[in-house]
Amino acid sequence: MADTVLYEVSDGLATITLNRPEAMNALNIATKVALRDAVRTAAADDAVRAVLLTAAGDRAFCVGQDLKEHIGLLAADRETGSGQTMSTVREHYNPIVRALAGAAKPVVAAVNGVAAGAGFGFALAADYRVVADTAAFNTSFAGVALTADSGISWTLPRVVGPARAADLLLFPRSISAQDAYELGIANRVVPAAELRAEAERVARKLAEGPTVAYAAIKEAVAYGLTHSLDETLDKEEELQVRAGRSEDHTIAVQAFVNKEKPKYLGR
Repeated sequence: MADTVLYEVSDGLATITLNRPEAMNALNIATKVALRDAVRTAAADDAVRAVLLTAAGDRAFCVGQDLKEHIGLLAADRETGSGQTMSTVREHYNPIVRALAGAAKPVVAAVNGVAAGAGFGFALAADYRVVADTAAFNTSFAGVALTADSGISWTLPRVVGPARAADLLLFPRSISAQDAYELGIANRVVPAAELRAEAERVARKLAEGPTVAYAAIKEAVAYGLTHSLDETLDKEEELQVRAGRSEDHTIAVQAFVNKEKPKYLGR
């Protein structure tokens, strides 16, 4: 992978780090390709039981598209008439969000600074967001005459409600970490100096947990958002059967009976 994205696996936890702090972790083509490949690798690896998505530096988690590169690509499009620049949504953003949201394991985002545009979208695609008290969020898209991408038109209304989502998308502005917490965007806010340690603690706890059950919880919640109660009840039955057949369920029940702490295997 490119050095703009770092990938490391330790004790079941895959840590993916955006590594362009000098550019506020903006997404040029090399970074988007590397991030897509890293997220897909983590999602497909059975040895990975949780994912931590974070970024280098203290100014930004990710400010979205690298506009310096983007403007050059737009100029090339005008010369060739190819229109290839906006294919990045199909080739990069959509696969990244699908891999994050669809991973059969929990994904934690450690938001260390500004999360704007696609950076905001990637954070929302995670299952849990630990946010530095100095961080901020901004939809940004309308500010550069674009519509929403990176899944944010699906995730943001489900987090803050459709009316607030429309407000934040139509009138892009900085949302403080505390406001993000009150809106439900941030799951917890911690002092910036404690962010990495706290996010790792959360992610490692999930990596040590019942992975099959976590995957089922993710699937159930996503399914329930777009299906009827009757359909969701049937889905819950299906997923509970799957979880009930897992080794981790047997381990958990036996540990409960023995008054011990369960040691899950992730299967």
